[in-house]
Amino acid sequence: MPDQAHDQAGAHKHGATLTDRRANALAFALVANALFLVVELVGGLVFGSLALLADAAHMVSDVFALTLALIAQILSTRPPTERHTYGFVRAEVLAAQANGVLLFAGAIAVGVEAVRRLQHAHHLHAWPVLVVGVLGFAVNLVSGYVLGREARGSLNLRAAMWHLAFDALGSVAVVVAAVGVLVADATWLDPIASLVITVLVVGAAWHLLRGTTRVLLEGAPRGIDVAAVREALAVEPDVETVHHVHVWSLASEVPALSAHIVLAGEDWTLHDAQVRMDALKQMLADRFGIVHATLEVECHACEAEREHT
Repeated sequence: MPDQAHDQAGAHKHGATLTDRRANALAFALVANALFLVVELVGGLVFGSLALLADAAHMVSDVFALTLALIAQILSTRPPTERHTYGFVRAEVLAAQANGVLLFAGAIAVGVEAVRRLQHAHHLHAWPVLVVGVLGFAVNLVSGYVLGREARGSLNLRAAMWHLAFDALGSVAVVVAAVGVLVADATWLDPIASLVITVLVVGAAWHLLRGTTRVLLEGAPRGIDVAAVREALAVEPDVETVHHVHVWSLASEVPALSAHIVLAGEDWTLHDAQVRMDALKQMLADRFGIVHATLEVECHACEAEREHT
């Protein structure tokens, strides 16, 4: 028992440390991108670059996305209450979905303006745009790396990291546009670069919304085969049948399950049946990573004992 208590305390400490690291990573990325947003907006307006303004528009969504992600990360650590019995772990999913909608809106605005500028050429100050584009790539690369170290398993941090990764690609498009103007006076590369950014943003938004919608609609978590889970329960010793199996996600890292288990035989006491359910829950945790499992036991002997209790 002391060893078990020590392990539980260590796991709790590790979880708290991971939560702190994720919050610190989000805060770092937020500050870095907010500062560079100002630089990119000024550069786009002064030097007449739509690619810079397009990337700045996307960076506005990054700053908002990182703010939402940080708030959601903080909320997700709050304990359950009588009103919110699961706590606030789904705050990260709501933040990620809001970010997906924001990405779509920004992509549409940039795409419309890019088409307009393809029809009407616009002067571009290539050298300053090139410098700002390189700086933007560096900021997004460093921020994305900091988030990426802590993002594994977290839909919230992955959403924020996707924003930064595609913004880094957007900065590459800005650099390409500036080099094209310097080398061949190809002013059309600026709106083309903006359209490339738009396509990338739409792809990121679609991927993000698909993942968050699965969680909010109680879909089975990615990577968990419900049929395999049902079969694993059914072949366990003393299990006669399994039915009403439901698998969903409380949040991106919190799979949950409920199922009815019919035990074979007639010699079960409530205590023995509970011990068997505990063993099944441990199997689910070990094989499938499902630590939130509710198993309803069904056996005639158990029912008779319950009635006389």
